Amino acid sequence: MTSRRDFIKISAIGAGVLVVGTGAYKVVKALSSPEQVKKLVVGLKRTPTYCEVCFWKCAGWVYKTSEGKIWKIVGNENDQHCNGRFCPRGTGGVGMYYDEDRLKTPLIRVEERGKQVFREASWDEALEVIAVKMKNIASKSGPESMALFSHGSGSSYFTTLMKSYGSANIAEPSYAQCRGPRDEAFMATFGEEAYSPEITDIRDTRCLVLIGSHIGENMHNGQVQEMSDAIDKGATIITVDPRFSTAAGKSKFWLPIKPATDMALLLAWIHEIIFKDYYDKKYVEKYCSGFEQLKAHVKDFTPEWAYGITTIKPDLIMKTAKEMADASPAVIVHPGRHVTWYGDDTQRIRAVAILNALLGSWGRRGGFYRPAKFELSSYGSPSFKTPSKTWEDAFPGKYTIASSPVSNVLIDASIPENNPGLLIRGWIVNGTNLITTIPDQANTLKAIQNLELLVAVDTMPMEITGWADVVLPECTYLERYDGLRVSPHRKPAIALRMPAAEPLNNTKPGYWIARELSKKLALENYFPFEKQEELLDWQLKKAGSSLEEMQRIGVKTFERDADDLYFSENEQVEFPTDSGKIELYSSYFEGAGYDPLPKYVAHEEPAEGFYRLIYGRAPMHTFSRTSNNPNLTDLMDENTVWINPVVAKEWGIKSDQYIWLRNQDNVISDFPVKVRVTERIRWDSVYIVHGFGHAQKQMKRCFGKGVSDTQLITNVLVDPLMGGTGMRSNFVTFVIEKTGEEVAS
Repeated sequence: MTSRRDFIKISAIGAGVLVVGTGAYKVVKALSSPEQVKKLVVGLKRTPTYCEVCFWKCAGWVYKTSEGKIWKIVGNENDQHCNGRFCPRGTGGVGMYYDEDRLKTPLIRVEERGKQVFREASWDEALEVIAVKMKNIASKSGPESMALFSHGSGSSYFTTLMKSYGSANIAEPSYAQCRGPRDEAFMATFGEEAYSPEITDIRDTRCLVLIGSHIGENMHNGQVQEMSDAIDKGATIITVDPRFSTAAGKSKFWLPIKPATDMALLLAWIHEIIFKDYYDKKYVEKYCSGFEQLKAHVKDFTPEWAYGITTIKPDLIMKTAKEMADASPAVIVHPGRHVTWYGDDTQRIRAVAILNALLGSWGRRGGFYRPAKFELSSYGSPSFKTPSKTWEDAFPGKYTIASSPVSNVLIDASIPENNPGLLIRGWIVNGTNLITTIPDQANTLKAIQNLELLVAVDTMPMEITGWADVVLPECTYLERYDGLRVSPHRKPAIALRMPAAEPLNNTKPGYWIARELSKKLALENYFPFEKQEELLDWQLKKAGSSLEEMQRIGVKTFERDADDLYFSENEQVEFPTDSGKIELYSSYFEGAGYDPLPKYVAHEEPAEGFYRLIYGRAPMHTFSRTSNNPNLTDLMDENTVWINPVVAKEWGIKSDQYIWLRNQDNVISDFPVKVRVTERIRWDSVYIVHGFGHAQKQMKRCFGKGVSDTQLITNVLVDPLMGGTGMRSNFVTFVIEKTGEEVAS
């Protein structure tokens, strides 16, 4: 194993001290300890926040200069999510506030969609236009013909608005485009999801298996810190990835698997663990059902069988299976986060869940802990209207185990020629750039052109705002109160976000936007508090605290009701599944008409001269929302395409050369991308970081920089169980020169 503590060093302030001067930014040398930070910030005013750059939502402190300018953000030492340390993205959040390309005032379209021609409007006029159109849609087609696509902390306000309006068609794209298969697979197996943040007890694990989970590049803060601690304590890291990732570089075993064959490896591991008697017999006998059916199912899935599919040698499959068994129950086969790959993703993650069950890791120290969450009091408000139809009525019988509305179903239901049972006529899109989030962009744009109303609520002029009828500029998370963070963790806790400054320009908080729109729709009874801080103070007093206390401490952590972080010895546990047991053989899936045990299905291979497109994350960026951030752009301003040296030689391609990518459907990237020739990628694949290749000129720093992977994802393999969009089913080849057309740059 290579360097341990240097796996990912998150300093007290991450990427560096971000100094604000007269509209400019300068990155200076990072401080190395919390003590240095404390010395530097003596006398500066600070306010509590929790980060909005990724779903981890680390709690921190925002410091302001003596002139009142937001200066820097550091972690809150009392927060379980971050332990006082922010990652580069978190410290770079200051750039969101000062970005001069931000949306500044409400806009109303004056030309057809996609023409990017708007006029400025007052808030009252913009909200009135929306309210009139929403009333018209409700009277003609019913309120359920409106849909909400939302992401982030503001989701709750717009969800309340939509439910009070009469629509339950509220989708988080993170479900169908990211984590949904994982949630449903773990629910079917354990009766419980893996949560966000995941309930992985990495700090005490003895073996961590990363199969498609890029810890260290996706920078999920707490997990990165815990993995570093685990490496220090001698934990074994096993990384399965066609790319030599950051995590692979710190692993005892790297398995450079052939893409799209992960299921075969998982089944071979299950075979080894069962037939070599590596499984936790006492745990399986006490807590699991369906073992004999599983054993019969995997009888022929030997390491030799898997070798012919995965290209991973049998002895390596055997060694890694033994390594997991030796660490049991302090072993984690990580469930991943972005797991929508090949269309069989729910079943693939079922195999991950089954492996964890066989190794006895669920509910055990070093495996998966029992989460605790603080339950806030809800203020009494009128009951929501019962919609006459929901998203499930759009295409009855589809995705029957989906526990949340599926974003791509709502998009398909917005296209009349699809003959949906429920035709969606209007969208509100809050904090999610659907053009770069949802694969098959042409289908999304087709749906948009059929809408009667599209409202975009965002901080930045993303691609989706260019297609909106009304654009509402939300202020950044540094300028607003938001709902209290009560994410599950080892102990229940509350974290506060409050404004560090007044909103710049003519921007408003999401709560204010939703409440003002509710007034125009005669729905203000669902928002009884004029200001969000009044609601927060009421909730906090019910919790034995107050807004004044939380403004001082930022985070309040409570003790668990019982000492039950892990299963106790001989504890009788009833799992919330049909059988009350961990279901290795899923009766739930079987009853719904799906395979009760995961099966391997071969996937399409690339044509000659094409390579599988693999995408991922970088430590300094999250999705496409950070690619224009002035602080983070300084760290990475474009993506590169990783190409194996053998392939590069065949094509005569050199490092730092710019090329275009063309996919199997003859879609060519709008912009060129720089080549990185490296042996860290298999010869049958190429790799790019997600979130670049923006076509929105209003974002001056990131426009035209790199390639958009979403643009090239036109072949989508939809998971038949829950509707997740498998996006790693696309192949690209190289265009050395663009001829006969103007090249954007």
